[in-house]
Amino acid sequence: MKLHLVPAKTGAQWVRLGLKTFWRQPLAFVSLFFLLMALISTLSVVPLLGSVLAPVLLPFMTLGLMVATSVAYADEQAGARRPTGSAMFVEVFAALRAEWRPLVVLGLISAVYFVLAVLATALVDGGQLARAYLLDEALSPEVLASSEFQVARMVHLCLNLPLSLAMWHAPALVHWHRVEPVKSIFFSIVALFRNFGAYALFGIAWLGVFLLAGIAVGLIATVLVGVGAVGAGSGATAIGTVLIVGTALVLAAMSLASTWFTFRDSFDPN
Repeated sequence: MKLHLVPAKTGAQWVRLGLKTFWRQPLAFVSLFFLLMALISTLSVVPLLGSVLAPVLLPFMTLGLMVATSVAYADEQAGARRPTGSAMFVEVFAALRAEWRPLVVLGLISAVYFVLAVLATALVDGGQLARAYLLDEALSPEVLASSEFQVARMVHLCLNLPLSLAMWHAPALVHWHRVEPVKSIFFSIVALFRNFGAYALFGIAWLGVFLLAGIAVGLIATVLVGVGAVGAGSGATAIGTVLIVGTALVLAAMSLASTWFTFRDSFDPN
């Protein structure tokens, strides 16, 4: 395995390929994403330890969507009219079962980093955010609205950015190139920085997709809320809310599915 440098315009191609591949089997992609999200959400509600253990499953989600994309794209290249959802699920769970040990290692690294990032916010808000995340402490509306708490949330978001970069390719490197977990984190960061232009355009293009979809769904939801306000009851308002949340989750599944193309073009198997 060696790093493959790509031109900046490749970032837009990754988004286009991700969208095209997703829409060849949208139900399978969305079902897989919701299933993995449900597992993470279930683990997150475990008292005290849930917020710490949930990040352990994030590498499983990343690899699962990548494997699903690789299967769908391979079927397309082979001339298949449409990939079968069952074949995608079989490949995904076979990969997760085969690589569960290194994926758990990556997950534990994510969890440790997450805890350290949360604890670091105590320097800003005196530990309010840390107690909410780690001890499930209920916070008053006054605390949630305080400037210190909001700054702590922003600090936590910024501190988690390096973790996202580190885990971008790590699960795929473990699966397709048999790279050790710690080394996979290093190679993931190097790949993103060496191909910064392509990844920057990739992010900008996805931001554009999210904005366009948000505007369209927001207009529809506004119309539905307006209909509910003039006497159609709360049903239209509920539909608008479900539409917004559902669209956000589908967009998240689409963006995760497209990451396989960033991996495929960033690492040369030869």
